[in-house]
Amino acid sequence: MAGSPAAWVTAAVAGIAAPAAAMVVLAAGNDSAPMAVFGGPLLAVGLMGTGMIAASAAGRLWIGVGLSLIAGACLVLLAHALGMALPLHPLSVALAMLVASLSFAARGALFARSAADKGWWIAVFVVGGEAAILATAVALPKSLPAWLLTLLPAQWASMAIQSALTGAGTGARGAIAALLALAGTAATTLLVARLWPRRWPYLIMFTAWLALSALVWHQSA
Repeated sequence: MAGSPAAWVTAAVAGIAAPAAAMVVLAAGNDSAPMAVFGGPLLAVGLMGTGMIAASAAGRLWIGVGLSLIAGACLVLLAHALGMALPLHPLSVALAMLVASLSFAARGALFARSAADKGWWIAVFVVGGEAAILATAVALPKSLPAWLLTLLPAQWASMAIQSALTGAGTGARGAIAALLALAGTAATTLLVARLWPRRWPYLIMFTAWLALSALVWHQSA
């Protein structure tokens, strides 16, 4: 696989090491298994960190998707080792992880196409920003406006995965909207990457992002 060694190390740290360390700390200080309470955000950050940075470093969508799914599976197995029961709806969890991985990797592939070997740096900043907002929302509920969270694909992934992990499956209204939003942004992002350097597809991508954010907002209300 091509790409800077620093990019791959960063992807491993952001996608596996950091969420795993948080999981261990939460498991040590919480009577409940960490995935039952924080599984959605932790897995969303893991998938995003691995998928987006790996895809931007390699310049290949499938590498980002594959490594993202591997990271997610590793985190689920770690959670099980820490005491979490296996998900009641494993297919729902797998579906949510697949769609989220595709969406995150699509953005990484676009960064690689538009910024070449500097694309993974953009991915790092995006991952860091979304992860920080997600962590703040988890640590300090209601400290951030709901509309801000609704704009974040990481929050969409968190919603869909948490719903699957806690037994509601991906059939819950908010989870379905989140999955549609992730799939829609993946499609429009890949369109932009395919047609690069044309600029007009960005209008489609950003319009779809706002429309899908509104859908998630409406269905989660």
